[in-house]
Amino acid sequence: MTAMTSQPVGRQTHWWLTLINGISLIILGILLLMNPVGSTFFLVQFLGIYWLVSGLFSLVGIFVNPHLWGWKLFSGILGVIAGVMILQHPIWAGVLVPTTLVIVLAIQGIIVGIVGLILAFQGAGLGSGILGAVSIIFGVILLGQPLLAALALPMVLGSFAVVGGVVTLVHSFRIRGSQQPGP
Repeated sequence: MTAMTSQPVGRQTHWWLTLINGISLIILGILLLMNPVGSTFFLVQFLGIYWLVSGLFSLVGIFVNPHLWGWKLFSGILGVIAGVMILQHPIWAGVLVPTTLVIVLAIQGIIVGIVGLILAFQGAGLGSGILGAVSIIFGVILLGQPLLAALALPMVLGSFAVVGGVVTLVHSFRIRGSQQPGP
């Protein structure tokens, strides 16, 4: 008789991959907390390289599979331009990319907040309304001071990475424990 697992057949998660993910998150979080400026510039440069390579692959993908060629052309050109600009202007990119991210998050927070308030008025409950209002408040604060929020972004992301890494480590050992055969 075989033991039943919660994973579908052929979809078993390797615990050690989850462990490596957790360790990587903790290291990234510590780097962001210990050296926020240097880590941010490194991550922005890495993002520039990623966008450049991804853009090139999108452009090559047009010739391999012409399906959705317009979207591939647009995303490819945009990726190449963004990647080259980040790599050519690392100081400006180190300021503009986090600030742009903060503005996008602020707009997203306002939109999610409005949806939460609408759902609360439609009967989703008081919790949805409170979370919606808080989301709108944080969105407005971020839009009011995007550069200041961008300066705090590495610390916030570093904290989330450390906490997420610890949670991922615990999860990896749970996966390992569930995969070991019982007595």
